[in-house]
Amino acid sequence: MHLKRFRSNNVRDALRAVREELGPDALVLSTAMVAARGWRGLMGAREVEITAAAQRQESIARPPVSADRQTPPPLDNITAQLVATGMDRAIADEVVASIPAKGRRMASPAKLRDALANRLARLAAPEDEFARAEVFIGPPGAGKTTTIAKIAAQERARRGLRLGFIAADGFRVGAVEQLQTYADILDAPFRVARTPEELDAALASRQRVPVLVDTAGRAPSDPMSRELFRVISEAPEVRTHLVIPAGTPASAARRILEGYSDARPSRLVLTKLDEAESLSPLVSLLHEWQLPISYVGTGQSVPEDLNRATAELLAASVLGESAPLAKNLS
Repeated sequence: MHLKRFRSNNVRDALRAVREELGPDALVLSTAMVAARGWRGLMGAREVEITAAAQRQESIARPPVSADRQTPPPLDNITAQLVATGMDRAIADEVVASIPAKGRRMASPAKLRDALANRLARLAAPEDEFARAEVFIGPPGAGKTTTIAKIAAQERARRGLRLGFIAADGFRVGAVEQLQTYADILDAPFRVARTPEELDAALASRQRVPVLVDTAGRAPSDPMSRELFRVISEAPEVRTHLVIPAGTPASAARRILEGYSDARPSRLVLTKLDEAESLSPLVSLLHEWQLPISYVGTGQSVPEDLNRATAELLAASVLGESAPLAKNLS
């Protein structure tokens, strides 16, 4: 048995190199995401590394390997493709098991995407009507303000629905002015709430239209954040979205989920998908927390770079495929 490791920027190219050098019958033994070689690795870049094996003629018969030293069963090509994106092996096995056995070896990308979409369907939030107040919380730079602007602009273009804005981010320089600009462009109601008390009063007042609330990206342990979370969690007819960049490492995403849990978010927004290699590393964590994803942001352009989360879109994001632009905006 001849073993060799292959590296590439993506699993497709790595598997092609395996077939070209070791032949179509080569066995994929393991896959992993590893630091890229050279300066790219120092900058945090990652590569796919596949360990593969091929049979070679032996001149001398070798004794069988003892039972307690058996090599783990190799990954088939589909499982290897999913694991190489960063997906947990158990979930990858579930996806592959859902594909009929006779079709696994030559499964098309569309068939794999459909199987993955079925497995991820529970992560996509239903497209409900807007709550009286939709509050967006999350760490600094996650994209809360831009997400709010995209939602409001899309709803105005698609359905003629005018959503109001509440700026509860008086901490970041220019945050109120940025949201005010979007409100002016959309001719939307606008209100500022610079303290938790002012936000409490704003949420308690009866609005003519649903409002989108932008909050400050402060540490969850900050005393003002804790008070803000209390106000949000106790306010009636409020739905809270936790905003996280899609490229956040799973360990950091877990800390964010735990840190913002006192605000009792019921939805998740994943932003900056265009900056992430794949959504795959977060899949296991998202299944664990069972927090439905409401929106997926794919860039900075307002309003087109935002999509309602669907099972099909999440599957494409896991496989590293380009997300479509929002449609029907005219």
